[in-house]
Amino acid sequence: MRDHTPDFTMHELTLQNKALIRQTVQQLIEKLAADGKLTLDTLLEFWIEVPGVKRARGSFRGGFLMPDSFVYISDYFQPDVPQTLTPGAAYAEGEAPLEKVWDDLLEELYYQVEIFTSPLSTGKGITLELWAGNRQRPEGEWIYAVDRKVELG
Repeated sequence: MRDHTPDFTMHELTLQNKALIRQTVQQLIEKLAADGKLTLDTLLEFWIEVPGVKRARGSFRGGFLMPDSFVYISDYFQPDVPQTLTPGAAYAEGEAPLEKVWDDLLEELYYQVEIFTSPLSTGKGITLELWAGNRQRPEGEWIYAVDRKVELG
C-alpha cells in the first residue's frame, strides 16, 4: 500500500487570514439562517486556488484548484430552526455555547484550508471561495447557496 500523505510542512494561517475567513463564514451562515435555509444536509463548502503550483489533476492556467471540501453545518448548529442560529445538541451544555460552536467550526475549516495552502510559504495570492447552502446531494447542483470569494494575504 502506498502512503499518500503529502510531503510538506504545515503553515498556520495568519491572524489576518483567520479573521477574514471567520467574518466571511459568519456572514454566509447568518444569511443562510436568516433565509430559513439551514437544514440537516446544509453544507459549508470551499475551493482554493493556489497560484503557481502545478498538479497532475485539477490544474488551471495560473496554478491549481483544490477539489471542493465541505463541512456539514448541522454538525454545529440545529437545523430547521427558523431564522436563527441555535447551537447543536452537542453544544447545549456549557458556557457560551454559540461562541464554542463558532470556534469549533472555524478550527475545522482553518485546518482544512491550511492543509491545502501549506505547499506555499505565504498565503499571498491564494483565493478561497466559500459556499453555504443545500445541494441535491454532495456533488449535485446547488438548490440554494450563498457564496463569497476572498483573497488571502
